[in-house]
Amino acid sequence: MSAEGALIRQVLTRRARSAAIGGVATIVHQTCEALVPVAIGLAIDTAVSGGDPERMLYAVIGVLVLFCFLATGGAVGYWTVDAASLREAHHLRVETVRRILGDARGDRSRRAGDILSAATSDATATGEVVRIVTWIVSAGAGLVVSAVVLLRIDLVLGLGLILVLPVLVLGLDRLAPWLESRVHGRQEAGGRAAAVAAELVRALRPLRGFGGVPEAIRRYRGENRASLAAARDAASAHAVVVGSGLLATGIVLVGAAGIGVAFAASGRISLGELVVVVAMASFLADPVRGVSEAIKQLAVSRASARRLAALWAEFDVPSARPGEAAQGRLSLRGVVAAPVHGLDLEVGPGELIGVAAATPETAAALVGLLDGTRSPESGSVTWGGTPLAELGPDERRLVLHVEPHAVHLLGGTLGEALDTALEPASAARKIAALTTAGAADILTATGLDAPLQDHGTNLSGGQRQRLALARALLAAPAVLVLHDPLTAVDAVTEDLVAEALRELHSGAARASVVVTASPPLLSRCDRVVFLDADGRARTGTHAALLTRPDYAKVVIR
Repeated sequence: MSAEGALIRQVLTRRARSAAIGGVATIVHQTCEALVPVAIGLAIDTAVSGGDPERMLYAVIGVLVLFCFLATGGAVGYWTVDAASLREAHHLRVETVRRILGDARGDRSRRAGDILSAATSDATATGEVVRIVTWIVSAGAGLVVSAVVLLRIDLVLGLGLILVLPVLVLGLDRLAPWLESRVHGRQEAGGRAAAVAAELVRALRPLRGFGGVPEAIRRYRGENRASLAAARDAASAHAVVVGSGLLATGIVLVGAAGIGVAFAASGRISLGELVVVVAMASFLADPVRGVSEAIKQLAVSRASARRLAALWAEFDVPSARPGEAAQGRLSLRGVVAAPVHGLDLEVGPGELIGVAAATPETAAALVGLLDGTRSPESGSVTWGGTPLAELGPDERRLVLHVEPHAVHLLGGTLGEALDTALEPASAARKIAALTTAGAADILTATGLDAPLQDHGTNLSGGQRQRLALARALLAAPAVLVLHDPLTAVDAVTEDLVAEALRELHSGAARASVVVTASPPLLSRCDRVVFLDADGRARTGTHAALLTRPDYAKVVIR
């Protein structure tokens, strides 16, 4: 089975219950709609032609009851199916983001705009397959009921419909792969154009700086033209499929109506049966058109599922096993990842360990080893004996969190910016974390509901750093790694926060590794690992390492 076929099968399996309920309800809707012409024809033959008022009343009541079932089935069915499609699209988006954020390796060849396109429009189109399949089934039910009714009225009419419709549907189905390939090309081209646009917006300032705007515009125009050409091809294919469906609908309608009139004129069928035939032919336009549209939409869904499956394959993150790796120790043995050479480090519960590096590149290499963006050239980085690369994202989050130096804040309020732990933290815990991080001054009269502008632009650099530190503390992993967490705060605040971190680790099970050159932080650590200019480790206390000139040069300000 192809990757997109497997993904669509997962979607239908996951939403089987909703699809079944919605399918039954829409089948009731389509069946009742197909029976409306029958009810009207019976009313004409048994009530109107005879002029019996009592029979007319019963006929009217019967038609009204039929319409009640029709409306109820339609409302329940379409609401259930649409809700299932929306929930599935949401699930696919969340799973896409989980894979992208959970795979620290990441495929750097994927552009941000391309990933965004797959995670939004492709996820939505793939989720639509629930609605499409349900509609095909219900439309098929309406066609079957119509065929049965017409067979009972006249064998020739019924057989004509039974023979023509399969040929019609199969013929339209033959157009699906052709349409799918063009839709896939349109989505690929659109994703590339969106990716280029996102990159240009992000790099607009440097482009202006070195005069690269004209070349950037030229490249974007090229991608945009390719996207436009692909969109035209897809639109043309769509028009052919829809036009074919409308033409087929017209042929069925005119043919059935013409034959019915001829049979009525010859006395082969009654007046009421003629009304049934003409109304049924008119009704058939809806399910036939629906099947045609569903085939087109199914092609779009398959194309989107193919792109989504390809993205998932690139970000293949193993499922987490929460709790299995909650106990253990972080261990680096003989790690070589230039410029780091032969690093041995073991982090036990409750320890506060400092790491000072002679160069920023060395510090960045160590952080990369811990956050998974770098792999050791030799040696191992493990948790409880298990390589970090083999842990699932949720599992890894429980045991290790690396807070980068660059601060990214999300949320519209101060409290929302702190909601990143596995379980939402209480207001008391949030305030305690802000206090430990020296960020209590950020709390205004509105408290945790204080507004936070885009990425915290209404806060100073030091306030953003301390808010990020509080968020990291609330995540409460077994080992917390902080990279230069207090470079934008004043000396007094830095000393207070360093002391608060020391108190936090006294007798606690959590451990922290602080990669920094800050004397207040390093002086509070149980031990300090100094990575010298050659990337080799020297371990001791802050006071003992100060006797080394190269260490003193890095940390003394």
